[in-house]
Amino acid sequence: MTDVLKTLEWRGFVQQATPGLAAHFAKGPVTAYCGFDPTAPSLQLGNLMPLMLLANLQRAGHRPIVLMGGGTGLIGDPSGKAGERPLLSKEQIKQNLQHQRDQMARFLEFGAGPTAALLLDNAKWLASQGLIDFLRDVGKHFTVNIMLQKESVKARLESGLSYTEFSYMLLQAYDFLHLFRERQTTLQVGGSDQWGNITAGVELIRRVENAEAHGLVAPLVTMASGRKFGKTEEGAIYLDPKLTSPYKFYQFWINTDDRDVEKYLKLFTHLSESEIAGQMDGQGKNPAKRSAQRALAAAVTTLVHGTEVLTNVQAASAILFGEEQVEVQAQVFDVLAGEIPTVTVGESDITIVDLVTQAGLAKSKSEARRSVEQGGIYLNQQRVEDVARKITPQDWIGGQNLLLRKGKKEYALLRRG
Repeated sequence: MTDVLKTLEWRGFVQQATPGLAAHFAKGPVTAYCGFDPTAPSLQLGNLMPLMLLANLQRAGHRPIVLMGGGTGLIGDPSGKAGERPLLSKEQIKQNLQHQRDQMARFLEFGAGPTAALLLDNAKWLASQGLIDFLRDVGKHFTVNIMLQKESVKARLESGLSYTEFSYMLLQAYDFLHLFRERQTTLQVGGSDQWGNITAGVELIRRVENAEAHGLVAPLVTMASGRKFGKTEEGAIYLDPKLTSPYKFYQFWINTDDRDVEKYLKLFTHLSESEIAGQMDGQGKNPAKRSAQRALAAAVTTLVHGTEVLTNVQAASAILFGEEQVEVQAQVFDVLAGEIPTVTVGESDITIVDLVTQAGLAKSKSEARRSVEQGGIYLNQQRVEDVARKITPQDWIGGQNLLLRKGKKEYALLRRG
């Protein structure tokens, strides 16, 4: 129990903590919570850090609570935002909450036992809270002077901050007080932008209950390249495979900058200190193999999408990047279909020249014929040398898939209509 704070510090989860937290851990198991506002239909990579923080606490013998903001999500947290959040409908919040709830189970152990994770919704107590009672019981413990000094508020004073978002801090503080009373929760964790909100809750518990509570925040994750973490040119990276394909998710981690890979291995995997040291040692000896990035991508993709998806994604990646000769399995085509040009073919009796042309790998049949003659066309990873070669039923993998390649990098997927 007493080493958990040292472990969190080594992994990079501690930027700031309330005084006495180490001694608090030493007293025995702690119940800790982190809030997630369901303002998007899926969790993003930015949500991974607090989830992994909770997971590390659970693995160390503490109890995590995931608090879904069914109530606060209707208000909107001003932290880290340059402008007012658009207010979502209650129905949209409800749908988002359900989607995110399902994703949480990938990271935390729910069920029975003293360390089993809990998933709660603050709408259960905030929605029924009367305004007059709330102002009397909670609002009187906060001075406007102190609230204006909080970074999340100060940063928005010039651009404008509605009373709705200004009140968010009080709601989050009340969440902490409620969980302290009902679930004996004594620790709230989050990103560094939540420090003001978290300490407001710590202070409220001290004033109302004359009791000890603590806060811990992790630094916001950065990328050495200067790009915002979890963002690509195409946009945010989501955990939902319908919003970000597992292949693109895997490639995001494979493309991790060498300067970031050790930090990400500590934050986003459960690899031990010795395992990470081994990965970094191998990386130093042969940087071109990017073995540390591969270990990172495999670990996080497995955590989010499962081992079967990882296997298919790795095979697809090996095929498209020509890393090795891979036997193309039927299930890999479902991965490839979202990443390379895909054409539906209705004919069963067709030549390789016609196929290359229909796939868009050649502008004309004569160009397709030359490519075959020059040895530049591959069918299911095997070079085609006969211009007159016809596609046979045996060529169709799984009865409906063909993989064509021109040269080293131009691919097309043919699927039977």
